[in-house]
Amino acid sequence: MPTELSSQPTTNQIWAWLVAVPDPEIPVISVVELGIVRDLQWLADACEGEPELLVAITPTYSGCPATDVIAGDIEQALRARGIQRLRLENRLTPPWTTDWITASGRRKLRDYGIVPPAERAAASARSAGSNRLPPVIECPRCGSTATVKISEFGSTPCKAQYRCGDCLEPFDYFKCL
Repeated sequence: MPTELSSQPTTNQIWAWLVAVPDPEIPVISVVELGIVRDLQWLADACEGEPELLVAITPTYSGCPATDVIAGDIEQALRARGIQRLRLENRLTPPWTTDWITASGRRKLRDYGIVPPAERAAASARSAGSNRLPPVIECPRCGSTATVKISEFGSTPCKAQYRCGDCLEPFDYFKCL
């Protein structure tokens, strides 16, 4: 049962609550660390008197099947903290990019066996066009760079499947989006 709020929580408190909401496809990383939660703010409502919390989310890609689950998990977490007036908004512009993954999120992905792209890799890939070399992908298990792409799509469409030539283990690589 939700607890009543004695006072309106700060946006910093709410960000801290949302860091505890895991991504449904990669449960070791939160929706905040993955960069899906783009913004949150209290909106004053002159008619109602009570402010409404707006939470803006951007899915990792527009067809992401986990978008509804993520929105539901965010809503459930906030309602459990007593937030009653809540609006979730999908923002597709600007589109999500791997550059939005936080440093802690990148570490968690690597520890989980998913290689995140280097920071700012997505921006570099977009600006370089088709004349760019493929990225050097380091195995998250043994650190070898003797890796090869097996498939453009891994466990989810936003990841590619790779295999290490040294330890022979397969792993996912978060594509630069």
